[in-house]
Amino acid sequence: MTSGIIKTKWVWRNGEFVPWEEAALHVMSNVVYFGSCILEGLRCYTTPEGPAIFRLHDHLRRLHDSCRIYRMEPEYSVGELADACRALVARNALEDCYLRPLAFRGYGAPGLDPRASPVEVFIITWAWGAYLGEGALEHGVDVCVSSWQRPAPNTFPMIAKAGGNYLNAQLMKMEAVTNGYAEAIAVGPQGLVSEGSGQNLFLVRDGTLVTPAVDGTLFPGITRASLLTLAGDLGIPAREDRVPRESLYLADEIFLCGTATEVTPVRSVDRMPVGDGSVGPVTRLLQRRFMEVVRGGVEDVHGWLTLVPEGAGQRPVHAARAVGTASVGD
Repeated sequence: MTSGIIKTKWVWRNGEFVPWEEAALHVMSNVVYFGSCILEGLRCYTTPEGPAIFRLHDHLRRLHDSCRIYRMEPEYSVGELADACRALVARNALEDCYLRPLAFRGYGAPGLDPRASPVEVFIITWAWGAYLGEGALEHGVDVCVSSWQRPAPNTFPMIAKAGGNYLNAQLMKMEAVTNGYAEAIAVGPQGLVSEGSGQNLFLVRDGTLVTPAVDGTLFPGITRASLLTLAGDLGIPAREDRVPRESLYLADEIFLCGTATEVTPVRSVDRMPVGDGSVGPVTRLLQRRFMEVVRGGVEDVHGWLTLVPEGAGQRPVHAARAVGTASVGD
């Protein structure tokens, strides 16, 4: 089971820093009773040049994209939110940490049409280790196929990272942990493999990397896209495809991936060993290269790292708007 949040001193709320304890909202906020929330998850890593956030602008663009699907209009641009993320990491004196930007509908509309509720934006950051527990990255985890399935296309927009989608994920995760597994794998309404409860999934068979195709049941993660790119860099054959459940039992290797999960090997599915039950060579190679990239151990040829400069947390985040100058990343 994952540990609780270790609170930090500051939270960014609607353009200003507030103490952790004051980052509150009214119980009648629309997000509380209808779940109208968009979220993102990012990691910041220690590198030889200082703290650096992985694919910062890609995550924040996706936040805006998800908001657009739900007809939400955040007041802050991608560039301004990028400034805010860097400033918050610096102000909390963090290096390795997790960031959680949130856009949600606040106190206003009491009914199902939420548009009278203001869109509020928070960013929280805290230190967070291996999502699936100590030793997971090195030795792998045991997973099960969940009895719960992902929703059908055109029920919920799964391409949006919306808080309400994670109710389905919570059912999967709790079921898995209750039954002695670290994680769950979901299938879609057609019985094909979709993703983990909160991460994407890859299989390896005869040296070829396969991940379920985007079909309206899964969330196409940024880590997933990064690993497909890195596989190309390393000459590993890779494709997106339809994945039947039984492929999980025949795979030579399986791993889960995501911002929190990073690259976590799977050693068994439904008590059946994956391959010989140890971490396979393709998984280990991709895991190693991914960690080299995010920690600045190799050249950042794809421009994925955004450094957090010293002193970034001392300047008001919305000052760029006030004086009419360009914001980082615009």
